Amino acid sequence: MLYGILIGAVAGFLAGKLMKGGGFGILINIILGIVGGFVGSWLFGLAGISIGTGIISDLVTGVIGAVVVLFIAGLVKK
Repeated sequence: MLYGILIGAVAGFLAGKLMKGGGFGILINIILGIVGGFVGSWLFGLAGISIGTGIISDLVTGVIGAVVVLFIAGLVKK
């Protein structure tokens, strides 16, 4: 559980850097990154995509999920 939170926190930070103008501040980005880690895993599972195992693949999955969550949150924010 702690591993998922840490990966999600890093993923949220990186996703906030990738989404120009889509950030909500570092704390909210980290929280959305944690949620994004779960969303990314769920989306990849639905699509039948496996990018491997390990910390790098978990981080990539979390960043992609966090970008999706930040994008949707940006739409709701407007």
